[in-house]
Amino acid sequence: MENKASTGKYWILFFLSLILIIFMLIAPDVRPYFWLALPLVCTFFVKALDVI
Repeated sequence: MENKASTGKYWILFFLSLILIIFMLIAPDVRPYFWLALPLVCTFFVKALDVI
């Protein structure tokens, strides 16, 4: 039987990075750097779902 690891911290990091990416889309000064934050959102979402 496998032990399920807690994914709570990954959900928190996912929502924080989601807020960051939404802010980056709204703020015109940092909009070109939107793509730098995109891997954070995707990675934390996948880890929160416990896929990897």
